[in-house]
Amino acid sequence: EDTQAQRVIANVRERQRTQSLNDAFAELRKIIPTLPSDKLSKIQTLKLAARYIDFLYQVLQSDQLDHKVTSCNYLAHERLSYAFSVWRMEGAWSMSASH
Repeated sequence: EDTQAQRVIANVRERQRTQSLNDAFAELRKIIPTLPSDKLSKIQTLKLAARYIDFLYQVLQSDQLDHKVTSCNYLAHERLSYAFSVWRMEGAWSMSASH
């Protein structure tokens, strides 16, 4: 009986952990610009997030955006999302995925 109670508690904790992890991935998927065709697994989401961070770093290093739009606002986010999508479609995604 004690073992069964411990098992039930462990199962509840595992369901809560899994739900928390799924919620975190859902939030991450909201942030990462995606293509309409994207249906990302968790590992694909993590890899794409890493590529997006690398892309943002490259944008900051090259200073491609004019200084008026680099503040954290909707327009800057839209421009970065678009640029990231173009970057992915041009093949930079597959070339840098081997890092």
